[in-house]
Amino acid sequence: MTAQSSATHPTAVTAGRGAGLALGALGVLAFSMSLPATRVAVQDLDPWFVAFGRAVGAALLAYAYLRFTGAPPPTRGQWRRLSIVALGVVVGFPLFTSLALTTQTSAHGAVVITVLPAMTAVFAVLRSNERPPPLFWIASCAGLLSVLTFLASSGAVHGAPSLADLFLLAAVVLCGLGYAEGGVLARELGGARTICWALLLSLPATVPIAAVAAVARPPQADAVVWSAFGYLTVISMFLGFFAWYAGLARGGIAKVGQIQLAQPVLTLIWSALLLGETVTHASVVSAVVVLACVVLTQRTRAGWARSQLTPGPRAAPVRGSCR
Repeated sequence: MTAQSSATHPTAVTAGRGAGLALGALGVLAFSMSLPATRVAVQDLDPWFVAFGRAVGAALLAYAYLRFTGAPPPTRGQWRRLSIVALGVVVGFPLFTSLALTTQTSAHGAVVITVLPAMTAVFAVLRSNERPPPLFWIASCAGLLSVLTFLASSGAVHGAPSLADLFLLAAVVLCGLGYAEGGVLARELGGARTICWALLLSLPATVPIAAVAAVARPPQADAVVWSAFGYLTVISMFLGFFAWYAGLARGGIAKVGQIQLAQPVLTLIWSALLLGETVTHASVVSAVVVLACVVLTQRTRAGWARSQLTPGPRAAPVRGSCR
């Protein structure tokens, strides 16, 4: 895919929508285990080390990828936008979820991140000039309500809001911003390069913070905890974004972002497998309802194509080709 063929040609956008949905679904599957893996990791490792250490490890992989592919450096304007991506998905979401999950369960965290698809859609309107039709918002709210109802009935919601909930809400806001900005930028750089350059841009912050956290509380853990940390580094912070940002760029940020409605249910399934929580028959019913809502958001065509085909005001010429 050349730099001229992603966001500006109608036929390319239309042809790429199906691939965008598939890539987005793959990204959601990769991210769905992030909260359970974080919950496991922070039981023995310092949450600051978990948040920033995984970013450092992913940055090393990113450096190897960029060197191997011979990727040209971003432009000055792209570096500024990459800083927003880094703030949201490299620093903000990992840090605040790690802090929250030291005291809360991953199932409880799944409740709060249910609003992430809506937050992503809001930032898609603000950052990428997308204008979803009313039916899209109705379907999105229906999916959100169904997931919240399921999580409440399953016992995942209990107790009054706490500091951990505020951490999770901050994570959601920053993540939605990072998703939207990254989805726009991926139309120019490609999904893989977007997350790779964001990881490298974050190194001046992630390396010293991870080092201080490691010195203050030397990381000592068993194989299970290190496996969870490895998953967060390789999948959640690195490879998952290859598919996710490519999906957002090809299929539309707000539209593909609604696939995240399935993530809380998937997270509870992983929580059951990894942490021993019980999954009831209600999860199956909820999954079917959420799937129907996601399908409905993907079928809201009217009034959508024009904004999808018009590059946002922040789009800029690109050198080279997307990978």
